[in-house]
Amino acid sequence: MSATRLLVLGVVRTHGRAHGYLVRSELLTWGADGWANIKWGSIYHALRQLAKQGLLTAIEDADAAGRTDYEITEKGDAEFLRLLRGALRESADRPDMLGAGVAFLPALARQEAIALLTERLEGLEADRAEVDGALGYPGTGGLPLHVRELFSLWMKSITGGIEWTRDLIARLENGEYVMAGEGRGGFGEPGTAHLPEYTLAADRRAP
Repeated sequence: MSATRLLVLGVVRTHGRAHGYLVRSELLTWGADGWANIKWGSIYHALRQLAKQGLLTAIEDADAAGRTDYEITEKGDAEFLRLLRGALRESADRPDMLGAGVAFLPALARQEAIALLTERLEGLEADRAEVDGALGYPGTGGLPLHVRELFSLWMKSITGGIEWTRDLIARLENGEYVMAGEGRGGFGEPGTAHLPEYTLAADRRAP
């Protein structure tokens, strides 16, 4: 799965209509160049490719020569939700995908988000049991002894992921955040970037 693909679809969906500069500026405010390793030229490439694939509709802006706006299609909406669900459910060590999933977490209904994160938690617990078994294995299998430090590192990372996932599930169960279908619209739903509580810096900077 591609974090860039999910983020670009999500930003366009959230704004309803967006051009490359707005998408780029939005993701810059989130620091996505760091945690998602996004190269800014790849955003424009992604927009064009997503349009070619029928996930976005490209619209030439008559009021701004040379500028192309994009809107998400029904197919694109389905792809966004597929990527979002996968990002939240998978326990694999993909900080870029998890970060992209968390960025658009409120685009899902509360109970669905909890269910997906519970799947993630179960996967992490299974991963921890596997690493714990490897740490307890008496033989080295010909590997250098210091390689055990890798297993220790993985264990700490997995344990941290378990704690964070449990905490997020608890916060959602306690009613934190506005989620999809809860009246005002959860961030990530179509048009929610223009609600007063979700006014973003990118809106103000867009030409």
